[in-house]
Amino acid sequence: MSDTVVPGAAPADARGDAASNGGASHVRPPLTGLPLVLMTLGVGGATFMEVLDITIANVAVPTIAGDLGVATDQGTWVVSSYSVAAAIAVPLTGWLARRFGEVRLFITSVILFTLSSMLCGLATDLHTLVILRVIQGLVSGPMVPLSQALLLSNYSVQRRGMALALWTMIVVVAPICGPILGGWISENLSWPFMFFINAPIGVIAVLITWVALRGRETPTARVPIDYVGLVLLVVGVGSLQFVLDNGKDLDWFGSPMIVGLTAAAVVAITFLVAWELTDRHPIVDLSLFSRRNFTVGVVVLCLGTTGFFSATIIFPLWLQTTMGYTPSWAGIATAASGVSALIVAPIVGRNLARLNLRVMVSVSFVTLTVVSFWFASFTLDSSIEQLMMPRFLQGVAVSCFFIPTNSIYLAGLPASRLAAAAGLANFLRTFSAGLATAISVTLWDHRASYHHARLAENITPWSPATQSYLGDLRSLGIEGDAAHAQLERVLNTQAFMLATNDLFWLAGVMFMALVGVVWFARPPFRAGGPGGAH
Repeated sequence: MSDTVVPGAAPADARGDAASNGGASHVRPPLTGLPLVLMTLGVGGATFMEVLDITIANVAVPTIAGDLGVATDQGTWVVSSYSVAAAIAVPLTGWLARRFGEVRLFITSVILFTLSSMLCGLATDLHTLVILRVIQGLVSGPMVPLSQALLLSNYSVQRRGMALALWTMIVVVAPICGPILGGWISENLSWPFMFFINAPIGVIAVLITWVALRGRETPTARVPIDYVGLVLLVVGVGSLQFVLDNGKDLDWFGSPMIVGLTAAAVVAITFLVAWELTDRHPIVDLSLFSRRNFTVGVVVLCLGTTGFFSATIIFPLWLQTTMGYTPSWAGIATAASGVSALIVAPIVGRNLARLNLRVMVSVSFVTLTVVSFWFASFTLDSSIEQLMMPRFLQGVAVSCFFIPTNSIYLAGLPASRLAAAAGLANFLRTFSAGLATAISVTLWDHRASYHHARLAENITPWSPATQSYLGDLRSLGIEGDAAHAQLERVLNTQAFMLATNDLFWLAGVMFMALVGVVWFARPPFRAGGPGGAH
């Protein structure tokens, strides 16, 4: 039995559901034929470009820092400045879309993103590059949530599952392609080309999106600016994102800066929630959480994303630092999940209306549990073929998780609230990914130190195993300090291998605990409102 049923009338919400704010009187029929294809290509291409930019610069930080004559730890500002700015801008999507219109806002964001990308590639010093990356992050914020809203509102009700599948393919595959493409450009061209490649994509995306969506602008309203909410959002989210991006490098709470910014984030976000729930024109629409399915869907999305990224971030790090893979080969091994997602996502989207979404999400979590435990069984002798098999299965499970979950949290929402819901949900998803990255990398290092200490307890001059190993090294001409350095390398490798196993076990346990959470949601789960807006 499917969770998706033929819907009736939608209940009105306190904010934004009235016809005067984008209701039935403003509804246009769905796109078909060539305009639908153009809209999908334009919106999808722009979104792929933006999501790709989140990860493409990560692998090139040492190269960028070297070319600009700064230390590598200073070069990381190229990444963190973008993520902080984008984190601030994403929750503003709903308010900006109501004020300026979804189509106008999306096209403007793509134009400014393309221009700022070109300027980033022309930067000749770190300060200029960081400022431009902040601008790039700010203008990119609305692009991903608006792409989701535009796809849903312009596809027919029967094909919205496919729209969600296309959007999911983009946000899953693009972050995987980023490090691979970034590494290749760094090795074969120069780092500015990581930004220059956005120019042709951006220009084409703007032109075909404008052609396809011309005359289909959403209703706008001149709502007052919530200055208090805006300041609290900038301080709270900006401080929190900085802590997540730089906490490990600054020794977390051993740093006065991290302590101060954490306190600022907690205070500002606490006041932000209280203020937005009582303000007549909130800059972030928290009233969406009054909807059961939105709340349950976003909780499932965030927890699932945390578990997924905890394992996904460690995988390429482990391959490069422990298994001796080059960035290119680590990218190839990692990309297996993107390949399977590309294959499975359209199938899931095409059949979404026939499937029981809660069963799909639960089965996906069970599969991710099995995959995590499978990863935890690998050793230093595991081949790339063995590593790619569970990654391929992981891509299948992720498609069966993201697509239904997006449909659940958007269920029953009118077209006028899709942008606000997508903005808030994508902000929380991105925050969960950042939190997972910060925690997993820190925990990985701590577990490696723990295992190193435990293994070192068994390394003594009188240990038969130690004597045998040093004897083997002597037979190879390795003695003295060189032999002890080699022994230390072996200990580190084994310690990080055990730490990696620990992280995968932890991810498996987390997925197992999530299996039943989605059942708190209640059907129907038709994304984009009853019958959509059509």
